[in-house]
Amino acid sequence: MEIKKQSQINNISLFEVTYKSRNYFVKGCLGIPDNDRTYPGILYLRGGLKQVGMVKKEWVAELAQHGYVVLAPYYRGNEGGEGKEDFCGDDRDDAFNGFDELAKLKETNGEALHIIGFSRGAVMALFTGMARKASSIVCWSGVSDMTLTYNERPDLRRMLKRVTGGDPVTHPSEYERRTPLTQIHYIKAPVLIIHGEEDQHVSVEHAHLLETYLKGSNKPVKKHIYPGMPHHFRSSARQHAISETIKWIKRHNNT
Repeated sequence: MEIKKQSQINNISLFEVTYKSRNYFVKGCLGIPDNDRTYPGILYLRGGLKQVGMVKKEWVAELAQHGYVVLAPYYRGNEGGEGKEDFCGDDRDDAFNGFDELAKLKETNGEALHIIGFSRGAVMALFTGMARKASSIVCWSGVSDMTLTYNERPDLRRMLKRVTGGDPVTHPSEYERRTPLTQIHYIKAPVLIIHGEEDQHVSVEHAHLLETYLKGSNKPVKKHIYPGMPHHFRSSARQHAISETIKWIKRHNNT
């Protein structure tokens, strides 16, 4: 992995990284606390597509200030990276390989590795948790069923048809491939679900479905539903959710 320092926020050094993901070189943001020691790692998987929902360096630094090395992939085709996103299809390799690169860092040597996925990043987080041994997973305002996303988001249908080749009726296998629920028994880590009850981008039904499938496979899961909260939480609720996220991660640092 190629690492270039970009900036500093408080006691966190922020870097732009370039790493190999299958046939592409992709980019991301890396936050490392300045103290010379090892830390647990967090792979932060953003939501959105292209510039919508792009990684915020302040968010990377905020997580890192809790004592974590944080790697946030931009996903292929973004910020100078090669390739093109396909919304949780082949671009999930960017998450898998990001996890591997995080594990290789001397700053995380032997420490626990966690995954946080926001919005569509939750799909990436769950598939990464099936493919790699994470210590814990957090799904925040997360998608869990891609067909449900198609049905409840008319504004995304054109994009979904482009990346899948059609709609859920004509191309069901492509939507199933992007839906982690049917493969949830492969999850290896405990999952925390955080969701706003009034989310108009990713309905709270995604959270309820994910919990149901996890419990049905006897997987450890905890769910926090925030009354009145939309997709992006307001300040006090956001701080509470961050606190619950860090508590969850710390609880599983040795697993």
